[in-house]
Amino acid sequence: MKLGFVGLGIMGGPMAGHLVAAGMDVTVWNRSPEKTEPLFAAGANIAENLRDLGESCDVICTCVSRTEDVQACLSAMTPHAKPNTLFIDHSTIAPDGAVALAAQLKSNGLRFVDAPITGGSMGAQKGQLTIFCGGDAADVEQAIEVIKPYTKTAARVGPSGAGQQMKMANQIAVGGALLALCECLNYASKAGLDIKQAHELIGGGAGGSWAFTNYGLKILSHDWTPGFTVDNQRKDFAYCADAAKKIGAVIPGTELVDRLLADLQADGHGDWTTAALFEAYQAKS
Repeated sequence: MKLGFVGLGIMGGPMAGHLVAAGMDVTVWNRSPEKTEPLFAAGANIAENLRDLGESCDVICTCVSRTEDVQACLSAMTPHAKPNTLFIDHSTIAPDGAVALAAQLKSNGLRFVDAPITGGSMGAQKGQLTIFCGGDAADVEQAIEVIKPYTKTAARVGPSGAGQQMKMANQIAVGGALLALCECLNYASKAGLDIKQAHELIGGGAGGSWAFTNYGLKILSHDWTPGFTVDNQRKDFAYCADAAKKIGAVIPGTELVDRLLADLQADGHGDWTTAALFEAYQAKS
């Protein structure tokens, strides 16, 4: 089986690397060609363009940014793909977009699984990602087998689009945990407490979370390198807001985090990690 991987950023690069390390026949492509070089050195094939990758692979993973980016990549590949090719999309996109893409590919004799990821850049590097899969049961079963090298947990959560709906729920939880962490440590700082001690004690109790453990360390060291950027988080929150409106769900906590991150973005810090939300609290206090 020949695998393709499109999108070699902070997440996609390590993910493709795990496939290569597992001994799979992998062909990669990235808009910035220099990002293919480490994978070529590790044993991957490099496609000159998306058409060539689409023609040569049986299963193709994409890990790009927005709905329109996925659409553009698939539009370049699908006219040349072999019948029954399976496309696995790890991007976070609009749920409606995933449903539309699945229907479009199915009408052309192709298969699609929306499989957004969570676990951060560290999870990608360690091959310990959680993956929400939407699509036909047989397609998801094959997808889960293919992506094992970078998976901690993967499960089918429903039909096409359900993977993205679960990712929306995940991002809402991520936003709430980030808000709690930054509000907590900002309060501790203003109260004259040792925030390193606060992080250790509160993080070990009922107030602890993945955000406390991972983002808390970045806050303590004022390290705003991504990780996951403010720009990307706000992109995801826009999809959350649109999806919530369509199903009649209220997400006021997510809307608040988005507004605070918008302040950072307006100050030119869209490329900072989302843990820099702490700075927004500091500025307002």
